[in-house]
Amino acid sequence: MAQKKRSNHRGASRQQSSSVASSGSAVRTFAFGFGSGVFASFLLYLVFLPAEQTAAESQAKENRLASTEKTAMPADPVAQMEYEFFEVLPNQRIEVEVDPAELPQSSSGGAQKLLLLQAGSFRDVDDADRRRAELLLLGLDPNVEETNGDNGRWFRVLIGPFESRSAMARARSLTAQQDIDTLLVQREPR
Repeated sequence: MAQKKRSNHRGASRQQSSSVASSGSAVRTFAFGFGSGVFASFLLYLVFLPAEQTAAESQAKENRLASTEKTAMPADPVAQMEYEFFEVLPNQRIEVEVDPAELPQSSSGGAQKLLLLQAGSFRDVDDADRRRAELLLLGLDPNVEETNGDNGRWFRVLIGPFESRSAMARARSLTAQQDIDTLLVQREPR
């Protein structure tokens, strides 16, 4: 019985060695095919390689290229270009006939409108106070305004008035960073 086990063991090792040998021959076959392909490609490259030019032929070719470049491109391309719109546009005048009544009135003659941002409108005064506290933490100066209308009593949270549009835009970006939507409100000064 001990001999049978040995013989089975020998058969198993023969199967393992034949699989190792077949994988080794596959690698060798691949390497041989790859090397042959590289060598054949190199030979084809050498066959179709252009013949070397003599020094005189290459010099003549360079001279021809240099002479065509000189004739095709001016020495200073910026100096050769002429732009006439620099002289034409300042001297050009356009006449437009507009009735003075159609022109919008400038805001410099009258009082400018106040710019405010509405940061919320709430039915409950406690909700409006919470929003006001959030805006105070951002460094803004909000006010809560009570309004009575056809649809009941509302508490509006207003920020401003602002001296300029840039100050209003800064406040609007601060509120947007905190996910607070705002609405631009313009009012006549009192």
